[in-house]
Amino acid sequence: MKQGIHPENYRLVAFKDMSNEDVFITKSTVETKETIIHEGVEYPVYKMEISRTSHPFYTGKSKLIDTAGRIDKFNSKYAKKTK
Repeated sequence: MKQGIHPENYRLVAFKDMSNEDVFITKSTVETKETIIHEGVEYPVYKMEISRTSHPFYTGKSKLIDTAGRIDKFNSKYAKKTK
């Protein structure tokens, strides 16, 4: 293994899934400015929108996303104009 190419600042970081408030702890070098207290210990926290506990592939559940507004907007914008 090459020397001097791997980061030296590994530490325990809390990763928080903002969609379901799940928190898990792992070692990381990610830069954070916020902290969180998890199980009585303070950790730097990295907030994410989706993780293994909320992704439909892992949960087997799909979320209903309201696309009707986007589809109507697309259709009205690109509809052929008849005269």
